[in-house]
Amino acid sequence: MVVLMTVATEYSTKRPSILVLLLFFGLTFLITWGVIGSYIFWPEAMTARFGEISGAHPFFFLATWAPAIAAFTVVLIYGGFTGLRGFLSRLLMWRCPAPWCAFILIVIPVVFMAGSLIKGGPFLAPVPPEGVGAMISLMFMMLFLGPVEEFGWRGVAQPLLQRYLAPIWAGALIGAIWGVWHLPAFYLAGVVFAEWSFLPFFIGNITIAILVTPIFNATRGSLLLPMLFHWQLINPFWPDAQPWDTWLLVGVAAIVVWWKRDMMFSREGAATEVIPGEART
Repeated sequence: MVVLMTVATEYSTKRPSILVLLLFFGLTFLITWGVIGSYIFWPEAMTARFGEISGAHPFFFLATWAPAIAAFTVVLIYGGFTGLRGFLSRLLMWRCPAPWCAFILIVIPVVFMAGSLIKGGPFLAPVPPEGVGAMISLMFMMLFLGPVEEFGWRGVAQPLLQRYLAPIWAGALIGAIWGVWHLPAFYLAGVVFAEWSFLPFFIGNITIAILVTPIFNATRGSLLLPMLFHWQLINPFWPDAQPWDTWLLVGVAAIVVWWKRDMMFSREGAATEVIPGEART
């Protein structure tokens, strides 16, 4: 009887987290696949009414921001505006062990440079005719694309999944979902994904999600550091190294997982709070 009551109590405390995860993933896919799918299935009608989609189109931003929109929605539903303030306070969690700072600032750029050199490419991305200023502007614009996704992936999905799974499996699952979430963009003309192969990209997503996991947990659930990590991945100054950047990152991930195996394969010490200092939602 005691065992049954314990199991029932544990299930009842986990159930809200499962509902939050389902709502988060459902909204994320609904927004992104709805927007991108409209351009895939009705390209002429959508282009005539809203213009040709590109990386700078408002709808592309909307599709990219879907994880953040879904995250803010579920936090507001379950935590209200007070919960949202607590959630956003994770942007101020900037303390990070020095090795992880070096990893973000040095190792990631080196991977892109090495991958480009292996395929016979340049050390840095070529400067466009508009000059270095255009690249700097693009670099700052990128702050409002990929990094914003982290409100969802690391803001909501990672801490909730780490209530059930060891960090490595939580990261791998998010990476797989993240990869599938991108899939419609590979059938969309006018964006960079149309020129890439999906399989290396999918493997890369899983690898990247695993790599950011120990950084996320070392900072006790920071949103800032995963955003900076994501920003480095799309920095326009780093050369196109596909697919070698993926394979090099797989090797780096293997080293990191072995190095931090105690942290990666145990839920002990993993960040599990969506709203710091409050009861789990």
